[in-house]
Amino acid sequence: MASLPPNFQQLKQEQLKPFLHDQIIVPDELQANVLITTVDKIYNWSRRSSMWPLLFGLACCAIEMIATAASRYDLARFGMEVMRPSPRQSDLMIVSGTVTKKMAPAIVRIYNQMAEPRYVLSMGACATGGGPFKEGYNVVSGIDKYIPVDVYVPGCPPMPEALIYGLLKMHEKVDRQSVTSVPWYRKDSSAFVPVPRLGPDIFDPRQVELIKDTTLKATTGASATAANGPAADAEGRARGPKTLSDKAKARMEEAKKRWRAKKGVPA
Repeated sequence: MASLPPNFQQLKQEQLKPFLHDQIIVPDELQANVLITTVDKIYNWSRRSSMWPLLFGLACCAIEMIATAASRYDLARFGMEVMRPSPRQSDLMIVSGTVTKKMAPAIVRIYNQMAEPRYVLSMGACATGGGPFKEGYNVVSGIDKYIPVDVYVPGCPPMPEALIYGLLKMHEKVDRQSVTSVPWYRKDSSAFVPVPRLGPDIFDPRQVELIKDTTLKATTGASATAANGPAADAEGRARGPKTLSDKAKARMEEAKKRWRAKKGVPA
């Protein structure tokens, strides 16, 4: 028995139903030419249906991401078939793989180069929390410590189906946004994320004051304990951090000058 042809008018009405206005009714004679909707619905639909991912991968999760874009899973169904090589043309950053401390500054720098609106998807256990390398000296335990993450996709590595499910959740988040409340249309919101500094270890510049206070407290407590015992240690912690004396600052400046002279670095 031959199958009946699809009712295209009914399919069209089902597809347009989510975008129709809730209260305004179009007269019957204008139904074929007029569609009333809201700015948020049509704006979010256009962004959701043409979200271009940024093309870069860090580890084995990148292979699953590449498979998602291949013919078997076909991201072109969602308007995402073009993975852009430039952050200037990308809407979505998929962090797929292990984030090392050496790579974290580059990721934050690329994120700052993306134009608003921009989104981040953390793919796999390594990008989300460090994965099996969490205790390693060179691995960041979660990219969300440095850039805001919108959707997390668990797995080690997650299958292409899991990534597609995460992308659908990303689309749902976009559909819930409104042009009146999104941060990238506000004048008082700064979207720049400070680039982490890589030295003996990596740290976020936004935590400089916290690191300084903690270090000074530990130094003050250790000095007091060595000089006067546990009682002085408790008293020093109660007083809080102490500033360095002029003599100590002078010694530090002399040490810096000797180092610059040894390395040939201009003052």
